Amino acid sequence: MHLRKITTLLLLVVTVATPQLLQAQPHPNLIMTKAGIEKVRKNLGKVPLFDATVQSVKQQVDAEIAFGIDTPIPKDFSGGYTHQRHKINFLTAQKAGALYQILQDDKYAKYIRDMLFQYEAMYQDLPVHPQERSYARGKLFWQCLNDSNWLVYMSQAYDAIYDTLSKQERDKLENNLFRPFADFISIDNPQFYNRVHNHSTWGNAAVGMIALVMNDEELLQRALYGIEDDGLEIGGKDNDGGFIKVAGQKAGFLANLEDPFSPDGYYTEGPYYQRYAMYPFLIFGLAMQNAKPEMQVFEHKDNVLLKGVDALLNLSDADGEFFPLNDGQKGMSYYTASLVTAVDIAYQYGAQNPQLLSIAEKQNEVLLDQSGLAVAIGIRDGKTQPFVKHSINLSDGPNGKQGGVGVLRYGNEDLTLVFKYAAQGLSHGHYDKLSFSLYEKGDEVLQDYGLARFVNIGQKGGGNYLKENKTWAKTTIAHNTISQNESMHFDGKYETASQHHSDLYFYDDSNSEVQVVSATETNAYPGTQMHRTMAVIKSAGFEKPFLLDIIKIDSATKNQYDLPFYYMGQVLSNNFAYDSPTSLHPLGKKNGYQHLYLEGKGKPSTGSTQFSWLGNGKYYTLTSATEKSDELLLTRLGANDPEFNLRRDAALMIRRKDSDNTTFASVIEPHGSYSPVSELSVNSNSNIAEVKVVLDETNYTAVVITDVNGDSSLFILSNVNASAKQQHQVKINGKLYSWTGPYHYTDSK
Repeated sequence: MHLRKITTLLLLVVTVATPQLLQAQPHPNLIMTKAGIEKVRKNLGKVPLFDATVQSVKQQVDAEIAFGIDTPIPKDFSGGYTHQRHKINFLTAQKAGALYQILQDDKYAKYIRDMLFQYEAMYQDLPVHPQERSYARGKLFWQCLNDSNWLVYMSQAYDAIYDTLSKQERDKLENNLFRPFADFISIDNPQFYNRVHNHSTWGNAAVGMIALVMNDEELLQRALYGIEDDGLEIGGKDNDGGFIKVAGQKAGFLANLEDPFSPDGYYTEGPYYQRYAMYPFLIFGLAMQNAKPEMQVFEHKDNVLLKGVDALLNLSDADGEFFPLNDGQKGMSYYTASLVTAVDIAYQYGAQNPQLLSIAEKQNEVLLDQSGLAVAIGIRDGKTQPFVKHSINLSDGPNGKQGGVGVLRYGNEDLTLVFKYAAQGLSHGHYDKLSFSLYEKGDEVLQDYGLARFVNIGQKGGGNYLKENKTWAKTTIAHNTISQNESMHFDGKYETASQHHSDLYFYDDSNSEVQVVSATETNAYPGTQMHRTMAVIKSAGFEKPFLLDIIKIDSATKNQYDLPFYYMGQVLSNNFAYDSPTSLHPLGKKNGYQHLYLEGKGKPSTGSTQFSWLGNGKYYTLTSATEKSDELLLTRLGANDPEFNLRRDAALMIRRKDSDNTTFASVIEPHGSYSPVSELSVNSNSNIAEVKVVLDETNYTAVVITDVNGDSSLFILSNVNASAKQQHQVKINGKLYSWTGPYHYTDSK
């Protein structure tokens, strides 16, 4: 027999036979505590939002009890019945546990007990899941990740009814179900458990939660610090192409607190997976706070978990939907259950920020524990304040030195720029250095595609990631950034991309009328430096704020540069002639180009190319400083997509050939509105007559924006010195300009 298998068997025997015990704790001791439950019971009928949540949860659980317990033999992917049934089971069991503690109705304890013993009866002989897609197959589910979800929730249910079970019943559950379950997702699957990733966070939390309920010290140490000798080789990859183990890598829950989070609370995989990981982070953190407060998990890394909640809320649009950076499903928002958990825990164990209460009020539900009660009492007592999202610059990387994400907001989210200059983002990262998306209120103006996946929809690849996630969604051309020679950043190689990040040049939101973020990228295309500067500007002569976008490229060789703008809406007008083909053909053969149809091709008619569209009842115009040799391409997604897995999104792409050093300058201008009810069109035409690069040299780049009345504004960028104290002086068209700091803006109004 293989040595590792022998070691595994020995570990299993030792774990079952002689578990190392923690100091005994009264139950419940994870999320709910004796004192907390007493306070909850005393306040029943006195706190409207909490009472409403109890009644809502009671209706859900009572319906499941009436339905009966079904623990089917696993066979399906995430969109199938067996997957959904086991998921409903663990969610319902956790809720039933809370109801039992609050209402003291034995039917909820009996429901959990009966369910657990059904699982105990089936688990001993349960093989690995029949679906073979995952790098770490589970038993109840197709991947260990979902098995870990089950154990995180079932640990809470078990804790809630622990004292209702006899010692013999507990021993049977722990020896036949819980310990084997914990060993399976950890010892038997180190490639899943022993890494830095949202998958492992769930695994670590699952083992840690059940360890605390069972008072098992060995399992708790495994949860916190991982498996010491995991037998894994360096360089292995998961299904998404991410590394499972790298040299010097630590493992366990505490390592997952350290590496993925920046000091600002930004999670390197992006907000969609930060939302997903925040539940196990916070729920196990709370369990540790209650059971082992001396570990100070919430204080770890300067309160990074609580900072993470604030960062996540700030990475949402005006409607509360998270920006789809990296792999992210559009529409995921802070109304999801994991954010109810995040907001309630952050309020109770943070500084009791009254602005969090306004988010909880919108969520219209709370946790059924002491933190949810605290939030509901705060709302009842009128402590709520609006959660105001300001401009923010969030660093990336364990030490905050691996780029970041800048979010510039004007007014009450009237215009929001999301500028990504971050690290790769582990295996869920996209090849999109210096990309951006733009929002007006909660509406996308220029979009980030997000992921190519229909989560939990069985007809679409079992609800899992589709192949188009790699062939399109992750590619460079799928984003509003520069593609060179129809290739991807880092040639689409994760091994290379994971070693690099973009660098912040400067960030300045001190002037609400002119907010600027600027960053550089030198590794995406060896021999080429890209420097992108984006400014949200409110000019006196304009109805609404606009976005100025400057991309300066310096390369050792001549290349073809493509800059797409993925607009959201109906094309209205443009100022260039173009030809539309009678039949559609792909724009290229690989790197995402194979998915783009070329619907039109033209040339600039003037030095300022304009393109207007109508989206969500609002008008937008892109005005770009273009060269005579530029090509203007009208593209639409959908080529080589026989299963219709991709949206049919459109873009205007500026193509510049045979160039080494060049600069793209554009303005995206929101203006006016249209009402289909009154059929009134207001201010449908652009206010811009010209965008012109009037100076472009090594040290400085200057862009003039001239409106239809002949009034001009000037933006000058220092390309090589970003010091806020540096004095500058430059002559443009015979006029001398002097200023201090990395940029200068003058508005003729």
